[in-house]
Amino acid sequence: MTRREFILSMAAGGSQVAAGVSDSPERVSAAAAPTDGRKPLIASAPVLQNAAERSMGVAFAVSADASGWVEVSTSPDMGGAKRVYSGGLGMMEVNDTIAHILVRGLRPATRYWYRVGADRIEYKDGYRMKNLGSEVSGKVHSFTTLGAEAQGSFCIINDTHDQKPSIDRVFSKLAELKPSVVIWNGDALNKAEKMQKAMDVLMTPHEKHPEFAADMPFMFINGNHDFRGRFARHLERVWMFRDPSERDGRFAELGRNFAQRLGDIALIGLDTGEDKPDSYPAFAGIFQMDRYRDLQTEWLAEAVESPAVKSAKFKVAMCHIPLFHPNWRDPNLPVGDGPKKGKCAAMTRPCARRWRPFLDKAGINLVVSGHTHRFVCYEPSADCPWTQITGGGCAVRPGSTTDFPSVIEGRVVDGQLIVRVHNCTENRVVAEKIFSS
Repeated sequence: MTRREFILSMAAGGSQVAAGVSDSPERVSAAAAPTDGRKPLIASAPVLQNAAERSMGVAFAVSADASGWVEVSTSPDMGGAKRVYSGGLGMMEVNDTIAHILVRGLRPATRYWYRVGADRIEYKDGYRMKNLGSEVSGKVHSFTTLGAEAQGSFCIINDTHDQKPSIDRVFSKLAELKPSVVIWNGDALNKAEKMQKAMDVLMTPHEKHPEFAADMPFMFINGNHDFRGRFARHLERVWMFRDPSERDGRFAELGRNFAQRLGDIALIGLDTGEDKPDSYPAFAGIFQMDRYRDLQTEWLAEAVESPAVKSAKFKVAMCHIPLFHPNWRDPNLPVGDGPKKGKCAAMTRPCARRWRPFLDKAGINLVVSGHTHRFVCYEPSADCPWTQITGGGCAVRPGSTTDFPSVIEGRVVDGQLIVRVHNCTENRVVAEKIFSS
């Protein structure tokens, strides 16, 4: 298909051309895994990152210097596929660890098929580079974009903490439920001093689930542990920030926040940051979480007034640290330093004081959090007009009614939002909450 033919097909409803898209998928000859003893260039299954209405992030590990790409089609036979390169226009990205490709210009609520590939690059210096050919994944995967016309369900997981037994159970439940999108609601890591740790946890978290996010898009929200470690300051080098076009330039630094529609549901993602104050001695004065929360407050004030959120029948917010506790207003519970029985209550304050006025006014139905490693459901009360559910932790303890790996599932059925909490230790539903519009 020529460029002119492709543009004409857009007018008839075809896929849109995005920056970094090539009309020539066969730019270099495709090759299978190398036969000369080298490792395969594509070193992991693709991970769908940052699901959105008109974009999708695709990442995969590579074993040597490579420029990655994705071929995308609206047909399962990959007819008319367009190639999108890592890095877009100008200079394409070359990386020896991971390939990130942001596919833009997609249609809302539309299913796409894709496969990944990479060009092996021999790089000596800025004047001596050589393309040694492409390696293409033999498997075609698919995803469906979000949007007000999209149908389906969401699942929320939290506090997996790189614990293999709990990750196995949680990912097995996700594979069974097949949600439209999964929100990883913080504390995927314990800490990340080096990039390889983040790669292991976020790209290949369990050997039994190598394709955990190849057909099931994920969204990621930081937990307090995801801010810990030298490499935590560069986590976007593994789990990319969201498409900058989603937010006003004033909010450029808010790469984890989102306000996305999934049919009748508005999904709002907030990043609660660290659970200790910026003045905490061990932090050496190099954290600015309060300023980070203030900027998110400005963003949230506009997000809840957007047409996409205001027109939604159901509004679900998610953040790692809970925004409600019966004792959260108690001034005698200092954040991060109080007695253990009061720490969780106190930790809600920095974000609750900033964000709750806007969530309350917007008519939020549900806030889903983690952090406490305890499943708790707080019903609406005089002190809080919405329901809050916190997911369990990463311990596999048969018989525990609160501490278990959890999957929180939500889907709209017959005009109602049905939310179920799955205990992944015992493989059973332990709570169900129904919201009516």
